Amino acid sequence: MASDPAAKPFLLLSIRTEERAALEEHAAFSRFLGIAADELHRIELGTAPLPSIDLDDWAGIILGGGAFNASDPEESKSPAQLLAERDLGRLLDDVTARDYPFLGACYGIGSIGLHQGAVVDRSFPEGVGPVSVELTDEGLADPLFAGMPREFRAYGGHKEAISRLPEHAVALATSEAAPVQAFRVGKQVYATQFHPELDLDGILTRIAVYAHHGYFDPSEQEALSAAAAAVTVTHPMTILRNFAARCRHADAIQS
Repeated sequence: MASDPAAKPFLLLSIRTEERAALEEHAAFSRFLGIAADELHRIELGTAPLPSIDLDDWAGIILGGGAFNASDPEESKSPAQLLAERDLGRLLDDVTARDYPFLGACYGIGSIGLHQGAVVDRSFPEGVGPVSVELTDEGLADPLFAGMPREFRAYGGHKEAISRLPEHAVALATSEAAPVQAFRVGKQVYATQFHPELDLDGILTRIAVYAHHGYFDPSEQEALSAAAAAVTVTHPMTILRNFAARCRHADAIQS
């Protein structure tokens, strides 16, 4: 592939096997990164061994969310989840060693967190829908959150969360229900608990698709959809635009 970072595509690692949700996720990430759909290559983890990933072929890598929980007991994980996590572990070894541009969302924060020694458990779940997020002082100064207010609304929904970060990680955002809403290791490896790619259409799709996945009682679907529509969520998408811009200048950041 081209050596110019501006000409390289991005890579989306997905754990979504539900076609409607997977298509929506890809479209949302490409739209808010500000790139064409064919500039965001998608690989579905867990369906087959992850092919060799040459980090130099990509502008940056994103890991999305889905039905896996990184903190699940090993004996309860499906073969697909175990395969995905083995592949992710090897990839994250390379990513963190190189301080390579990487952004994990929702499941991604648990995956990166465990890889880095964080405590990930079921102590701080959040219901599906809007959440209020507050940047830390470090988050307010971080270029990934440039142009964002200290407090903003986002969409989320998770069964697990990080209850303690390792000392070398930088906490960037928090919420009343979940103490770690975003963190960074190194200069370029980021993770968010909330979904930076979700607008109203996106969260409504997720509510519909995952109504029977244990996040909420299916009878609550209509009420959750109404609650999601009652707020305006616009700021989290700035994170993806900033991430794309940083990926295009990754060489300068590392130097």
